[in-house]
Amino acid sequence: MNLKTPKGTRDFLPEEMIVRQNMIDTLKGIFERYGFSPLETPIFELYSVLSSKYAGGSEILKETFKFKDQGDRELALRYDLTVPFAKVIGTNPQLKMPFKRYAIGPVFRDGPIASARYRQFIQCDVDVVGVKQMAADAEIIALTDTAFKAFGFNATIKINNRKLLNGLLSYCGIKKSDLEKTIIIIDKMDKVGKEGVKKELRENDITEQIITKIFALFTITGTNENKLQELSNLKLDEEGKAGLEELGKVVSFCKALSVEPEVTLSLARGLAYYTGTVFETYLIGSNVKSAVCAGGRYDEMIGKFLGNVEMPAVGISFGLDRLYDALIEKEKSTQKTVTELYIIPIGTLEQSLSIAKQCRDAGVKVDLDLRNKGISKNLDYANSLGIPFVLLIGENELKDGKLKLKDMKTGKEELGNIEEIIEKIQPS
Repeated sequence: MNLKTPKGTRDFLPEEMIVRQNMIDTLKGIFERYGFSPLETPIFELYSVLSSKYAGGSEILKETFKFKDQGDRELALRYDLTVPFAKVIGTNPQLKMPFKRYAIGPVFRDGPIASARYRQFIQCDVDVVGVKQMAADAEIIALTDTAFKAFGFNATIKINNRKLLNGLLSYCGIKKSDLEKTIIIIDKMDKVGKEGVKKELRENDITEQIITKIFALFTITGTNENKLQELSNLKLDEEGKAGLEELGKVVSFCKALSVEPEVTLSLARGLAYYTGTVFETYLIGSNVKSAVCAGGRYDEMIGKFLGNVEMPAVGISFGLDRLYDALIEKEKSTQKTVTELYIIPIGTLEQSLSIAKQCRDAGVKVDLDLRNKGISKNLDYANSLGIPFVLLIGENELKDGKLKLKDMKTGKEELGNIEEIIEKIQPS
C-alpha cells in the first residue's frame, strides 16, 4: 500500500489546524459583524447544475472532478461555493431579500499543481443577493480590508468592472464573439505575465495593433480618479459607459467607508458569470504571489437559474489555504495544542479526573496523564507542547486542600484551591 496523500492535497496536524481554525473563527466574526449569516451546501452537486451555461464557463469545467453514482446519475465535486449558492436561492423562494450569507468549506479543482495552488482547498465566501446598489460591492471590499487588517497583512485590493473591460476591448477592436476568449487570456496575466498574454493573444489571431492598444489602456497610471477621468474621454460603447459609471460609484462608496482599492484595468476574473464589479486581493511582500481573495458581481446567474427573474448578486471568496501559507510564512512559530492546563496525578487518578471535570465545566481546556509517566516525563511532555500550566495532584495536596500549579513559562509554582487555580488560568 502506498501511504501518500494525492498530489494537490495535504494533511494538517493539530498545530496547523489550530492556526487554520483561528483564521476561520476570525473570518466568521468579521462576516457576522457585516450582517452575514451561515449557510452550508453539499460538496458534490448534479453535474448539470455545475455545468449549466449560467455557471462557471468552459474553462472551469476542464478542472471539474466528475463521476457517476450507483444510479448512473452524473455528479461533480463543487469547484466553488457560488454556483451551489445560486442553486440554494433558486430552490428556496421563501428567502427574504436582500439575503446575505457566508459559507466556509472545501472545493475541488483538477488543475495544474504549483506553489499555493491545490486541488482541494477551503473557500470562505460572503455573498449578498437582491441589491443592485453599488454600495453592496463597496461593503464587501470594506469587509475584505477589515479581514486583512485583522490578520496583520499588508494587502492591495484590485478592482475593475467586466462591462467596462468589455467596452475597452471593443474600443480596441476585439469582436464581440472573441470577448470571452480574450478575457480568459487576459485573466492569466498574474500566471504568465504580460509577454505570455501577448503571445497567447497573437496565437488567437489578435493583431499587433489591437494588442498594443489594449496594453496602452492597461498601463494608464495615477490615482483612481485620474484613471476614471482618462477613461471618460474615450468613445466607449453603451456597455463600457455603464461599467465606467458603476466603477466610479464603487470607488466613491469605498471612500465613504475609508477604503481605497486600486483600479486595475487588466483585472479580468476568468469565470463567465461575472457581470460588473470584479476584485482580487494580493499580499505585499509575501511569497504567495497568487490572489488570496477574489470575487465580483454576478447579476444574471441566479436569475437565469430561476427562469429569467431579476436577481442581482455580489460576493467574494477568501482562499484559506493561500492565506494560511502566508500567515505561517509571516509568523514562523505556531501553537502546538489548545490545552491550557495539564494535570499530573500522583497516585490520585480518580480525584484528578473529578478535578479535571470541575475545570472543564468552568471553561478551562484540560488534558491529564492517563499513562502514569511520572513527574519528570510529564513536565517534559507539557513543555514540548507549550502547555502554559501544569497542576500536580498528590495525596498531600488533596489532604491540605491546596493544589500545586506550575507556570511553565516562568517556572513559578504556587498553591491554591480549585477556584483559585481556575481564576489564575482564566482571569475574569
